[in-house]
Order: sequence, then structure tokens, then C-alpha cells
Amino acid sequence: MVTASGIRTDNFQEDLDDLLSDEAINNPFSYYSKLRQQHPVYWNKRWKGWIVTGYDAVVAGYRDSERLSSDRFSGPFGSELRSESDYEKLFGFLSKFFVWKDPPYHTHMRTLVSKAFTPKSVESLRERIRELVRELADPLRNQSGVDFFSQFAFTLPVIVIAEFLGLPTEARGSVREWSDQLGAVIFRGGDPDRFIHGEKAMINLVEFLRPILRERRARPRDDLLTRMVQAEERGDFLSEDEVIANAVLMVFAGHETTMNLLANGIVAFDRFPDQWQMLRNDIGMSRQATEEILRYDGPIRSLGRWAKLSFDFFGQNLKEGGRVLLVHHAGNHDPAAFRDPDVFDITRSPNRHAAFGQGIHTCLGAPLARLEVQEALNYLAPEFARIEVLDRDRLTYNPTMVSRSLTGLHVRFHEK
Repeated sequence: MVTASGIRTDNFQEDLDDLLSDEAINNPFSYYSKLRQQHPVYWNKRWKGWIVTGYDAVVAGYRDSERLSSDRFSGPFGSELRSESDYEKLFGFLSKFFVWKDPPYHTHMRTLVSKAFTPKSVESLRERIRELVRELADPLRNQSGVDFFSQFAFTLPVIVIAEFLGLPTEARGSVREWSDQLGAVIFRGGDPDRFIHGEKAMINLVEFLRPILRERRARPRDDLLTRMVQAEERGDFLSEDEVIANAVLMVFAGHETTMNLLANGIVAFDRFPDQWQMLRNDIGMSRQATEEILRYDGPIRSLGRWAKLSFDFFGQNLKEGGRVLLVHHAGNHDPAAFRDPDVFDITRSPNRHAAFGQGIHTCLGAPLARLEVQEALNYLAPEFARIEVLDRDRLTYNPTMVSRSLTGLHVRFHEK
């Protein structure tokens, strides 16, 4: 707080350093604005690292793979993970995720995986996604209130990624459960048993995927698992464990981020109903609307990096081995980069948000997430005249620095 004389007290500093405070979790727009006013690259005593909230600094941080490491299993983050040594199988497979690696391994793995995960293969899903959206949206009619997560936002991306990979339909329920448990390890805090459940989920997913993968090697099909098995770069292929690890990554990361993106978008349209009407009047704006949801309230708050050497970064001296949190959720609300950043405006142009990161680690699944949200909006906006979020003033978010994820969302869809 600030005293009558204008001097900030220790309580103010403590509140500012608490990245999991109620304000930081449930009202990040105001919280990150306070951090940015201190400095776009702010030293946080409690986290013992740098919090980056300015747009230019966030983008520069994501693009600086030479000096900032993404490797979660070495440096300061690795020592934290090693403290969870009881979960060797869980972290053993997590360590194979190419998104948490630096070049040259990251470059090699991303090249191989991207050969399977192509724009053409994603676009081929459009008609099926439209069909699924209709199937899931029609039961939302004439309801006094629906659980938007379970009835739409969670279900749609899980079905899409399961079918894209080529997983058996009868296993969809189990995959959904394992994916949710694994997602809690990375994206959702507050559950002391999440590592126990996460390791069991990882073991179940690996045991489930291994025989399917071997069957694809013997009898290829037109699905993502087959394309990952067949992906080749200069005579090199993905190993069985690498295919499994990155298939698991696509399952839980793909569903978690798209689920939150859909839910956060619904809340944004409820808070700015004029934008829903604008979309209804011109459904061709669904692409712009998707980009504005990503900027305004994207599914990921921030991602961690650590300094591979000491260097000056936007006027601050980063020490070798120091932790850095790139808060693109804050960067996307930087008034130096966006006009009226706390206003949800689907006509915003240009909209150079950083919701999917930047540089070599830009989210590989971004085209699929965009496609799912666009098709959801294409159907929901013409069908429903108004969105009403129930208990809007009591919405709460999971206490994590990584994910921007609601603990629940009940919605009424009005046809008139």
C-alpha cells in the first residue's frame, strides 16, 4: 500500500512479490500492470527471479534462444524437478518433450515432429471439427445453465486430438481422464496429490500407446501416429519412446490449452456483449475474434527460461543461471504495444500478440487450436443470440503461474 506521504510500505512489496496472490490469479490485468510500472523486467524476491511483463521484453526473451534456455531439466528448474525424485517415470518421459529442450536437440526433434504435424494435415480436420461442434453445441439449447467445460470446452479438443492421432474410439474416456490428470501436473497447482495421479496417468498412457505404435509400424494408417513413426530427417527417425512422449505431449497440452482458450473466450464475450453481436452480424470475423481472445485472455500466462550466461536485458543485469519468467499474458496488455489493452475488441488490427510464444519455440499446435476455436465461434454465434456466464462475479482461476484456467464455468446460451 501507499501511505499519505506517498511512501510504499513493506506490505505493498510483499503483495507485489506474491505471484500466486488472489489478485495475481484472479485479476491479473491490474496485478501485472503494477509489476510493469515497477519495471518491465522486475526482480521478484519471493520467486528469486526476473518477471518480464513488457511486451517488447517478452518477445525478445522468447526469441533469444542463444542466451535464455528452455531446458526444464537442467539449470535452476532442473534442481526443483529433481526434488520430486519419487516420480522418476513421470519426469523421465516429461524430459523427452522437445518443447523443454534447447538446440540442437530441440531443432532436430521439432523438425521431425513438424513433418507429421503439417498445416495440410490440420486443415483436413476442419469438416470433422464442424461436425463435432454441432454435436456438442446442440445439447446446450434450452438449458437454464450448462457446465461449459464438461459439455463442450474439455470434450471437443480431447476428441479432436484423439482422432487426429488415431486412438481407438472406445478408449476416449480413459484418454480424457489420463490427459486431465497429467495436465494438472504442468498447468494446475493447488493439488498436493497431482504428482501421484500424474505419474499413474503417464504410466497408463505409455502402456496404452506402446502397442498401438508398434501396430502402426507394421500396418500404417492415415493418422498422426503413423506420420510420426514415418517422419525422417537425414536418415534419422523418432525412437519409440520419443514418439510416445510427444504423442502424450500433444494429448494433454492440446486439450488443456484449447479448453482454456474456449472458456476464456466465452467469458470475454459475456463481459463485452457488443462484441458478440458484432460477430453475429459478421461471422467472417471469427478469425480476428480468435486472435483477440488469444491476446485478451489466452490460455497460458507465462513460461520459464533461465540465463545461460550473464548479460544485460532491458536495463537489468541477468546473472548466469538466473530464472526468468516471460509473462506474455502481461505483455499482451502492455499499453505501449496495444491501444486500450484491457478492452476486448475483435476488430483490433494489427494484433501481434504473443499468446503462442515467439521464435523457435512458437507453439506447434497453434494452427489446430485456432481452427477449433474458429469453428466453435462459426457455429455458436449464429445459433445463440446471447451468452450469459452464471455467477460471473464469483469466477475463480487455478492457482498457477503457468496457466490461465478457470476452476469452473457455467453458462446459459440464449437463442433469442
